[in-house]
Amino acid sequence: MRNFQFLDVVVLENSGASIQFTTEEPTASRPVVTFQREGGYVAFSASYGPFEIAIRPRFQELSRVLARLQPVEGLQTTRQVGTGQAYLSVGLKPDGSLLLRPTIVGDATGHLALNLALSSGAREALFAWLPAGAADTI
Repeated sequence: MRNFQFLDVVVLENSGASIQFTTEEPTASRPVVTFQREGGYVAFSASYGPFEIAIRPRFQELSRVLARLQPVEGLQTTRQVGTGQAYLSVGLKPDGSLLLRPTIVGDATGHLALNLALSSGAREALFAWLPAGAADTI
């Protein structure tokens, strides 16, 4: 079973150019997720201590996937954005929290992933930061 780390602290940086999520839990390796718009892409960075997974999905694809998410009981992640080698799996829980699973695939023998979740309030902040269409859909 996957263990998801909840992130509930939201910080807007650079006058709203990027949005960052973390937790208030006092841990040595504090998880941090950052979204930043870079032209037609979104720079996504998820770090846990010195370990980081960074991917650059297309902005329109990410917005479309998030806007179409529906809570599905029993499934953790229902959509993904990216390529077969590096992608972000996302899922919406019935309580409104957003599951984020950035993954780097090595080959058929394995992969690296972080299991993170934005609280309902943090998810609302992310959707407000994205285009209004994504915020209004969910």
